[in-house]
Amino acid sequence: MSETPDNAVRTYIDRHRAAFLDDLVDWLRIPSVSAQPGHAADVRRSAEWLAAKLGETGFPTVEVWSTDGAPAVFAEWPAEDPSAPTVLVYGHHDVQPAAREDGWDSEPFEPVIRDGRLYARGAADDKGQVFFHTLGVRAHLAATGRAAPAVTLKLLVEGEEESGSPHFRALVEEHADRLAADVVIVSDTGMWSEDTPTVCTGMRGLAECEITLHGPEQDIHSGSFGGAVPNPVTEAARLVAALHDEQARVAVPGFYDGVVELSDRERALFAELPFDEEQWLRTARSTATRGEAGHTTLERIWARPTAEVNGMGGGYQGPGSKTIIPSSATVKLSFRLVAGQDPDHIEKAVRSWAADRLPAGIRHEITFGAATRPCLTPLEHPALQSLVRAMGRAFQQPVRFTREGGSGPAADLQDVLGAPVLFLGISVPSDGWHAPDEKVELDLLLKGVETAAYLWGELGDLRDPAESRRHAP
Repeated sequence: MSETPDNAVRTYIDRHRAAFLDDLVDWLRIPSVSAQPGHAADVRRSAEWLAAKLGETGFPTVEVWSTDGAPAVFAEWPAEDPSAPTVLVYGHHDVQPAAREDGWDSEPFEPVIRDGRLYARGAADDKGQVFFHTLGVRAHLAATGRAAPAVTLKLLVEGEEESGSPHFRALVEEHADRLAADVVIVSDTGMWSEDTPTVCTGMRGLAECEITLHGPEQDIHSGSFGGAVPNPVTEAARLVAALHDEQARVAVPGFYDGVVELSDRERALFAELPFDEEQWLRTARSTATRGEAGHTTLERIWARPTAEVNGMGGGYQGPGSKTIIPSSATVKLSFRLVAGQDPDHIEKAVRSWAADRLPAGIRHEITFGAATRPCLTPLEHPALQSLVRAMGRAFQQPVRFTREGGSGPAADLQDVLGAPVLFLGISVPSDGWHAPDEKVELDLLLKGVETAAYLWGELGDLRDPAESRRHAP
C-alpha cells in the first residue's frame, strides 16, 4: 500500500531532520544584530548565507538586495502552471543583541539543544521560522512528485526588522513588480501555546508622537508668578487626563472613525481560547486589568485601538524642592490602531484635539514619527482557510484564531502590494523573544515545516487569484 500524501511529507521531514537542524545551527552562529553597527558585516554575511542555502534548496532566482541599511534576500520559484497563485513569504534574518552576561545559560550565538529545545538568539525570532520553509518546500515537492511548487513561491527576508524596518517600505515600493503576489505569508509570529495551534488574523498599527508645551521663556518663581500665568507641566497633566473618558475610551474626537468592529463570531472564537487572566497579569507584572468598558482583555489588546502615555517630563526632578513654574513640559504618546483606522487621520485628529485643549499662553509643538498601518484578514478569506487546513493537517487537531496586539511591517506589504496577509508562526510565549535563553521547540519547528509543505498545495487549489484578492480587506 502506497503512503498517503501526509505520511509522505512526514517521512521526508524525518529523513532530512538532522541535516535541516545542522544547517539552522550554522546560520544561528552568525550574530546578525542589525541594531549594532559593529555587526554590519555579520548581517550581510547572514544574508549571503541564506541566499546560498535558498539556491541549494532549489530556488532558481536568489538575490541579495541592498538598502540604505542592511541587506534583504529575495528568492523566487515559479510554478509550472502560469495560472497558479503567487505567494510571497516574509521574514527577517536580523536578530536582537545578546550576550552571555545578560543571563544566558549558554553563549547566545553558540546554539545548543537541550530537552528537545534549540537555544540561540534567533532560534524563534526569526531565523527558525524563516528556515522551516526550506525543508517545507522540499517536502512538498517530494510528496507530490512535482518539479516546482504548486504556487509561484517568493521569499523576502529583510535585515532590519529588529531595528524598526526603517528602509523596508521603500524596498517594497522599489521592487513592487518583483514582489507582486496574490497572498502574503508572514512567518514572524507565534501560536497560543504548545497544545493550542492558532492562526493570527491581524496586527494592530502604530502611530507615535511627542508633544512639547512651552510657557514662560524660562523657569520662573512660583511665588511671584504662580496662579497668574499658565504652567506647562500642569497643562501637560490636564492634556493627559483628558486623553480618556470615564469608560477608558479614547476621548480624541474622530479617533474611532472607520474602526472595524469585532463580529459576534470573532468574539466567540476569542472566548474559546484557554485564557488565564491571573497568569496573564503575572506576566504583565500587574495586579488588575483596566481598559475600554464592554470588552474582554483579549479583545482590548487584539481588536481595539488604544492611546497610551509612554512618558512625561518637565520641571525640576532633582532632590528636595525648587519652587518654580517650569518653562516647558513634554508628553510622549502612542496609539495602537486597528483595521479601518488611517494613521494620517489619527495624526490630524490628535493635532486638533491638543490645539483645542491648550490655553492661551501655552505654545506647543507636535512631532509624529513614521506610522505603521494595521492589517486584518477576514475569517472567511479563502486563503486563510487554506492555511487553517494546512496547519490542521500538521497538528491533527482544530486550529483556533488569535490576533496580535503589537505592530510590524506586514501592513506595508498589504498596503503596497494590495494582497491579503496571513500569519504562519509556530513560536510559543515561552520561547523568550528578545530575552536571555531564547529557544524554539523542535517538535513545533518541524510542525512548521509540515504546515508549509501542505500549504502550497492548499493555496495552489485556489485557482482564481482575483477571487482571493476580492476578499482582501
